[in-house]
Amino acid sequence: MPLPDRFEDLEQLEDLMSQPSAALVQTLQKIEGDILVLGVGGKMGPTLARMAKRATPGRRVIGVARFSEPGLCERLEGHGVECIEADLLSREALAALPDAPNVVFMAGRKFGSSGSEWLTWAMNAHVPALVAERWRSSRIVAFSTACVYPFADVHGPGAREEVPPTPPAGEYANSCVARERMFQHFSHLHGTAGRLIRLSYAIDMRYGVLHDLAQKLIARAPIDLAMGHANIIWQGEANDWTLRALAHCDTPTSPLNLSGPAISIREAAEGLAQRLGVEAVFTGREADTAWLIDCSRAFELFGPQQVTLARMLDWTADWTRRGMASLGKPTHFEARDGKY
Repeated sequence: MPLPDRFEDLEQLEDLMSQPSAALVQTLQKIEGDILVLGVGGKMGPTLARMAKRATPGRRVIGVARFSEPGLCERLEGHGVECIEADLLSREALAALPDAPNVVFMAGRKFGSSGSEWLTWAMNAHVPALVAERWRSSRIVAFSTACVYPFADVHGPGAREEVPPTPPAGEYANSCVARERMFQHFSHLHGTAGRLIRLSYAIDMRYGVLHDLAQKLIARAPIDLAMGHANIIWQGEANDWTLRALAHCDTPTSPLNLSGPAISIREAAEGLAQRLGVEAVFTGREADTAWLIDCSRAFELFGPQQVTLARMLDWTADWTRRGMASLGKPTHFEARDGKY
């Protein structure tokens, strides 16, 4: 699809992130049935649901969340996505939701759970068990995270799917292993087809690695290089690949790494600094390891990234230069709605 040189406003940004590729349109034509998006209120959910609807306008796309962000439900319904308000921790609420042959599970609780660790485990382990039992006859593409892996050597290819999920100590990462194990258990028990999408740092202009670097550069703040490498992928492309994964579900469910090639934080910051006309100031040094993944299997299934790092740097610098970084920042980040 043609890519713009810049984004004039939020409408154009979200329109591009919800634009399906020709490959996605062709893929979904081969898959019958409604698409149910659980946790649609997260930062990726609205554009993913819109993309699914645009790819197959005649299909029901149903988004489920608490919808704590004012106006989100109405905006989604304006794009043809049916919205249902529900608490995913409630068995009764789940039982009342419609059946659907295709389920995208996006709910979860991410970093920043100190003081309510029990809710992190409930959202990341208990809810997946409830969902896997409720939609046992569906395909379930469930969001996971690269944080289930141990750190990998920055000079290597990153962790492949065969690497055992043994993350560093921490409530969040370990609860994400529990999430995967719940989906795997019920997939083995009921023969449910699925994929566990081990996503690493999807971004757009309003959040993510490049946004954070650009904000530090504008503020003339030093950039810590301790975590000196990362995988990133444009959110629109992550949406597209996730929906295409519905055609690549395994029985029992299996993990799939999803992101772009690893980038150097130093080099990305220098690229942004050059575009912004400022000087990058660094502190610390790059560690020998980082949370890095090998995404070669995703590239084999979906092809190379269309949105390159250079393009993302151009977009981020332009967005930041025009003072749009705080404009329309997603407010649907509440843990109860899912934070992907």
